[in-house]
Amino acid sequence: MASFPSSVNEKLIARSRTVGELLAPTSPFDKKCGRENWTVAFAPDGSYLAWSQGHRIVKLVPWAQCLNNFLLHGTKNGANAASTRLPRQSSEGGQKNKPCEHVIDCGDIVWSLAFGSSVPEKQSRCVNIEWHRFKFGQDQLLLATGLNNGRIKIWDAYTGKLLLNLMDHTEVVRDLTFAPDGSLILVSASRDKTLRVWDLKDDGNMMKVLRGHPNWVYGCAFSPDSSILCSVGASKAVVAAILV
Repeated sequence: MASFPSSVNEKLIARSRTVGELLAPTSPFDKKCGRENWTVAFAPDGSYLAWSQGHRIVKLVPWAQCLNNFLLHGTKNGANAASTRLPRQSSEGGQKNKPCEHVIDCGDIVWSLAFGSSVPEKQSRCVNIEWHRFKFGQDQLLLATGLNNGRIKIWDAYTGKLLLNLMDHTEVVRDLTFAPDGSLILVSASRDKTLRVWDLKDDGNMMKVLRGHPNWVYGCAFSPDSSILCSVGASKAVVAAILV
């Protein structure tokens, strides 16, 4: 473990400060939210912050506006302002690529979140591209939510609309990660001891199942060039796989 002189440590501590605090509503008679917050994620372009509000609810907050409220009103007041003053997207107007606040009910406990953005040049690996139900543009931003029942729900981050419901895991989806190359390849890690690779440009079809963990799989991550996937689990080992 690296060590630093006390003067350096003091500078690092001085530079690290709390910007603000977002609070989930407390609803003792409503199991949708108000419990432990288990996961949080930033959009790749910094447009959104998403976090699980303790049960079924995920909140998407436009980060720039949220940060401005923190700076204007302080830590606690900024949290209140972020929950009440951010604009919501109307059903008929507004630009799709303008970040607006959304509250999403995922229908079950949310364990994992991941944002993915599309690059049009990265085509699906499916041959019959003309038969795809969804066509993702360059401004597309997706939010994947991994649930307690093994399902993965894919949402349009700009509208809050449910796009895909991926069903193949048999246990909790503990982690999600998108390939960083804009291909919208999604990998999910689950307590069912497997990782599954999904092609969202092919309407969410599952490309392959990765086995090798003898116990629960807790987390996964792509290499920067999207060619290698590493995963960890209860077996206390890192498993690396080459994705072709």
